[in-house]
Amino acid sequence: MRHGDKINNLSRTAAHRKALLANLATQLFQHKRIFTTLAKAKALRVYAEPLLTRCKEDTMHNRRIVFSYLKNKEGVKALFDEVREKILNRNGGYTRIIKVGNRKGDAAEMAMIELVDFNDIYTNNKSAKTTKKTRTRRGKGSKTKTEASAETKSAPQNTSESGENTNSAE
Repeated sequence: MRHGDKINNLSRTAAHRKALLANLATQLFQHKRIFTTLAKAKALRVYAEPLLTRCKEDTMHNRRIVFSYLKNKEGVKALFDEVREKILNRNGGYTRIIKVGNRKGDAAEMAMIELVDFNDIYTNNKSAKTTKKTRTRRGKGSKTKTEASAETKSAPQNTSESGENTNSAE
């Protein structure tokens, strides 16, 4: 029975698993996105998230602790120099796992694990999705607030001396 056994051993010895996760984490911090099996990606997320939290405070002590996990100077440098700037305001959830299908040779489930703040596709579309749709009183359809405000600002108001609106198309 495996009661209380929460670690995914990945069919490796402890030393091999530790080296594997350190290498995967180093590559993730350097390249910001890697493709691996789903099981390794899930194990890597558990391994890398505390290191990302640790890098938010740039002290010699934190650098040494992260180096004891990664055993790679370039990985530590990339983490504290490049990645740190983007994740300072984030309170967790630094990585994203996206399933990409099965590998051709052995049909293993593959996944892409990436650092959330380095994906321009999702961060740019997020602001476009948050525009709120409002309904007009006359029921001519729904417009976003930005479209409605742009339309009212761009439409010139031609009024005659008597105060009538001569721009109406009615």
